[in-house]
Amino acid sequence: QVQLVESGGGLVQAGGSLRLSCASSALTFSPYAMAWFRQAPGNEREIVAGIRWSGGTTYYADSVKGRFTISRDNAKIAMYLQMNTLKPEDTAVYYCAARSGLRGLRDLRERNEYEYWGQGTQVTVSS
Repeated sequence: QVQLVESGGGLVQAGGSLRLSCASSALTFSPYAMAWFRQAPGNEREIVAGIRWSGGTTYYADSVKGRFTISRDNAKIAMYLQMNTLKPEDTAVYYCAARSGLRGLRDLRERNEYEYWGQGTQVTVSS
């Protein structure tokens, strides 16, 4: 099936920045939506930011609003997450997800709305 690949994670000091990328060599058409989720040890996977491919409508979790920016590249079918003013509580594995279409859609903030996932990239923010 479709393979999504994240990159750009790493170790950064509090207040620093990272830029995550997500790309797929398997997708030959634009998805309906893509999103970034994250999961810290012992916690559930939660939405960070999402983007609807057509029109670029975005959503941000309250915890990252004003610090993170999600974007997409239609030509490359790629997605990015610019993370600024990073905090130790941002430490988690960040996952790229994609939804192919509209059928059955209820809420793009929920992880079960996405059928394709990447392997995750570790983001560690030191205090």
